[in-house]
Amino acid sequence: MLSALLVMAAIAIVLGAVLGFAAIKFHVEGNPLVDKIDAILPQTQCGQCGYPGCKPYATAIAAGEADINRCPPGGEEGIRKLADLLGVEFKPFGGDTLPKPKSVAFIDENLCIGCTLCIQACPVDAIAGAAKQMHTIIASECTGCELCVAPCPVNCISMVVIEEKITTWKWKYPVYALTPVK
Repeated sequence: MLSALLVMAAIAIVLGAVLGFAAIKFHVEGNPLVDKIDAILPQTQCGQCGYPGCKPYATAIAAGEADINRCPPGGEEGIRKLADLLGVEFKPFGGDTLPKPKSVAFIDENLCIGCTLCIQACPVDAIAGAAKQMHTIIASECTGCELCVAPCPVNCISMVVIEEKITTWKWKYPVYALTPVK
């Protein structure tokens, strides 16, 4: 019995050492450009760009397989940042991807049945609520990705366009782009 335990322990130690050596020897560094691109993207994981999330889209951009102008939640500001990072020209939204007006989800709390499907679908945890209780949107956290709308079985979630006013308006171009050249 004791000899069987010692043999098993020896095998475990040898296999652990082999795996540790292999991890060090065959270590693959990630592409740092992918990480920089991913940091610029809005992290909504909404799939509106045609990729299942921001990291796969960043990988495709870094590999030259995707254009920089396919992320509606990132908007033109995101496209400009990506263009600056990659040293390419700014491109307006392209293909079948069109910019959407900034919006936020709204839950009609009278219709909400508390199924939690919207909470599970939200990639940024912008929905508060509990099972069999009404839910509500944390507007400051909502990115407008619309992923919570489809799973709702009672259609109590709608997207409300954020009115452009002085508190929500942002410069469309960087300040240095508007400075006259001397």
